[in-house]
Amino acid sequence: MNTWKRYDLLKQSIKHYSSCPRLESIHIVWSEPNPPSDILLKFLRHVVKTKSIDGQHVKLKFDVNKEDSLNNRFKEIKDLETDAVFSIDDDVIFPCSSVEFAFDVWQSAPDTMVGFVPRVHWMDSLKGDGNKFRYGGWWSVWWTGTYSMVLSKAAFFHKKYFILYTNEMPASIREYVIKNRNCEDIAMSFLVANATGAPPIWVKGKIFEIGSTGISSLGGHTERRTECVNRFAAVYGRMPLVSTSVKAVDSRNIWFW
Repeated sequence: MNTWKRYDLLKQSIKHYSSCPRLESIHIVWSEPNPPSDILLKFLRHVVKTKSIDGQHVKLKFDVNKEDSLNNRFKEIKDLETDAVFSIDDDVIFPCSSVEFAFDVWQSAPDTMVGFVPRVHWMDSLKGDGNKFRYGGWWSVWWTGTYSMVLSKAAFFHKKYFILYTNEMPASIREYVIKNRNCEDIAMSFLVANATGAPPIWVKGKIFEIGSTGISSLGGHTERRTECVNRFAAVYGRMPLVSTSVKAVDSRNIWFW
């Protein structure tokens, strides 16, 4: 779980996800100048212990980083005992049943990304050379019915991509993320697509946004994301993202197939 000086949101999210079954551990990506306070630690440990169901022992750990970088969320977790990682921001909540369904979908395709927040890229016809692209947000996905990314603010992926992101992904991409404080999620989508040659999988799920102060709320967000897409494609020497229209839906929650 990625967080930054939003302790009320962090408490609310930890309280919710601690009650989800099949949860092995919670790792909080901490990149603030000061370490987490004893009061915060005590509160969250109490929450995890009391909210865990069926007597399961959920581990809580703060992954404290010296530098403030969006790349921190994809650093390798040495003591991770599961292959599956659910990457989530502290300001979005999904019902445990949706998370469980997404995990089941991921198990059917463990090399790809499976997530709740789709985004799309498409060729920029105004440029005319076939090598320029544009980034599209939710409304572009809704309008076209296609997507080529699922954002890591709410997605499952294999823990091996932590190692690939830190050690094998082109260093210039990590440096770009540090300099611009944006697009680490697009970088992960490029990494996985380049490794698999396959699209991600979008899972239908009801999202509850409990915060509104993220990067996406800033002006010029789409333009900066478009620049990221083009910069990363240039680094890879091609466009690795693959578009799809497939959507995973839990049939138990609908009346008709």
